[in-house]
Amino acid sequence: MLLATFKLCAGSSYRHVRSMKGLRQQAVRAIGQELNRRALGGPAPAAWINQVRRRGSLLGSQLEDPLYSDQELAYIQQGEEAMQRALGILRDQEGWKKESRQANGDEVLSKVIPDVGKVFRLEVVVDQPMERLYEELVERMEAMGEWNPNVKEIKVLQKIGKDTVITHELAAEAAGNLVGPRDFVSVRCTKRRGSMCVLAGMATRYEEMPQQKGVIRAEHGPTCMVLRPLAGSPSRTKLTWLLSIDLKGWLPKTIINQVLSQTQVDFANHLRKRLESCPALEARC
Repeated sequence: MLLATFKLCAGSSYRHVRSMKGLRQQAVRAIGQELNRRALGGPAPAAWINQVRRRGSLLGSQLEDPLYSDQELAYIQQGEEAMQRALGILRDQEGWKKESRQANGDEVLSKVIPDVGKVFRLEVVVDQPMERLYEELVERMEAMGEWNPNVKEIKVLQKIGKDTVITHELAAEAAGNLVGPRDFVSVRCTKRRGSMCVLAGMATRYEEMPQQKGVIRAEHGPTCMVLRPLAGSPSRTKLTWLLSIDLKGWLPKTIINQVLSQTQVDFANHLRKRLESCPALEARC
């Protein structure tokens, strides 16, 4: 049964049957049912079954909307991969070095990751419920330049389905103008997992947003923010931000490290001020 189901699913990948939405839906539904049956009827599913189930779930969600182009599917996959890699970095608790700790408990850690470079991890507690942070960081993403002076502008270039967007971000100069203007083109993916929300992204190419004159095109590595209610205090939120950036250009590593760690500290402070001055989205600050 499972082999036949895989053949059905694989057949839907051929170009001449991509337009047959019913076939693709049938394939995804059948493979999901078969995997669930095997998982419930025997021992814990193997790693490959979990992987197929995740991919089947992703494809199933895609089929709820009009069919995507090959490029749009590539963006969706890139966002998913960025999220998995970023979460994998956060799950590994070994090797983190303390960069700074503020009086309010905000902490920045760092670690060198092979094939990625130095990454920074911000750990803070915000005295607002998770839904409020979600509103500000996801639903009002384009308004970030209004309250975060490190960001001049964020624009959503394209929205793909419910969870994926392509964005262009123009960053302000930093370190007393030693770090000139940078911009970023990124694919961003947002997922809810129970009471946890994950916002992830990484650099991508977007033909309609070529490199701008006088601005260095920097790149986000796998990066993410994890939001979850604070244990024992659901009206407060634990925020973890993994930051990985290649600023490009000729910059000493000491300046880069200082700028990135300070950017995280500043972000937490500016976010708190924003939430205090505008406690609810309906207030239309």
